[in-house]
Amino acid sequence: SQEEAGVDLPQALPSGPSAFVPIEEILEEGAAQVMSEDLLSEGRVDHIKMMMGLHPTYLTCFLQTQNALLQLDGPLPLSWRHFIIILASARHQCSYLVQHHSSAFLLAGGDKSWLRGLHCAPPKIQHLQMLNKLLAHRPWIITQEHIQELVCPGAEARWSLAELIQAIVLMSHAHSLASFVWGCGILPEPEQLGDQSLNLCSPTESCSARDKSRNQQEWSEAVNEVKLLMEKMMMVQQQGEEFTQEEMVTRFERERTESLLEPADVQRCVLPDCFSRFVVDADFTYQDFSPRGVQAPPTMRAQDYSWEDHGFSLMNRLYGEMAQLLDEKFQVVCALTYHTMAMHSHVDTSTLRKAIWNYIHCIYGIRYDDYNYGDVNQLLERSLKVYVKTVACHPEKTTTRMYFSFWRQFRHSEKVHVNLLLMEARLQAALLYALRAITHYMT
Repeated sequence: SQEEAGVDLPQALPSGPSAFVPIEEILEEGAAQVMSEDLLSEGRVDHIKMMMGLHPTYLTCFLQTQNALLQLDGPLPLSWRHFIIILASARHQCSYLVQHHSSAFLLAGGDKSWLRGLHCAPPKIQHLQMLNKLLAHRPWIITQEHIQELVCPGAEARWSLAELIQAIVLMSHAHSLASFVWGCGILPEPEQLGDQSLNLCSPTESCSARDKSRNQQEWSEAVNEVKLLMEKMMMVQQQGEEFTQEEMVTRFERERTESLLEPADVQRCVLPDCFSRFVVDADFTYQDFSPRGVQAPPTMRAQDYSWEDHGFSLMNRLYGEMAQLLDEKFQVVCALTYHTMAMHSHVDTSTLRKAIWNYIHCIYGIRYDDYNYGDVNQLLERSLKVYVKTVACHPEKTTTRMYFSFWRQFRHSEKVHVNLLLMEARLQAALLYALRAITHYMT
């Protein structure tokens, strides 16, 4: 047998696509139908699709967008598109995406030597690194100068606006998808497991043992948590009180500075070579605003630059079909509801979904004038905020414990739903800052 031959057998990995979600639940929750359609067309379904398959209307939108980004005609060659996603995924140490797109890069005729590292790619691609870094970690820093450097440099390495907007969508898509992969504990595909160099970057702790150990007391506590949350939602929906503009701003700032109480463990781990070869300035990460507001990003007021009124129309001019697809995807994810909450049905969850979306935008420095940020505090328990902030800003630091400590009584599909909101809110925030910089550059 293999053991006698002294071969190290891998420890029993959780079976299925996720380290957090039992495969049974994925199959029960309606993903079966999506998977059977997909299986017929492709032979097999990857782990990301299996997780998103818990929300079929969203999955359809997501696949259309991803297909348009990676397959349809556009200014950038297909192999370049995969390489840009590799660079973006490496910033969040997402081995799942780095591996998948390394294979796709070669299949699209990419030059194998580029996979040795960024320094082997053409200067034009190397020049994207600054924008990649800012989009991934601090998009509010992006200015028209960053756009200008790429669009107006010397002869050979110049980016056209059409190419650049495609690259920006590719990078932002990959950064937010990395959040989804980490946030849902997505495991490597079977064919990825052979590549030992990348295994050290995946979640391993399994969920099933933990699920079984749930005791009665924990369950009744959890049931009470749901009841309390529903009461708070009713309160928020009924609140008719008016606040002054100053009070609204104060509440926004309070929310933003409070998210600091959660210091992510800042010690830097050394980046494994499978990522470091694609990453410049690895120590540059999301920066917490200090309570004194020193590095706080200048607030972007939604009415000064929003997706609906500004971002969409610029994207429509530069990359029309993508603007339509993204717009539909944002609308689908914001409207997605089954009117259920944990063990309750016929619930209006819109206030809760909006609180999650606006909290992520708040962490990214985007403020809605007409939103009462006190609601975020009412509706999002601390463990949920810790999880959301980690997955949105430092996805590679997401732990099994974080996933299991929020919404203990909710179904896994509801936690995956949070991850969809999170991924799209993060994507939209990054795009807004990049599009605003392009607008300034063009005017």
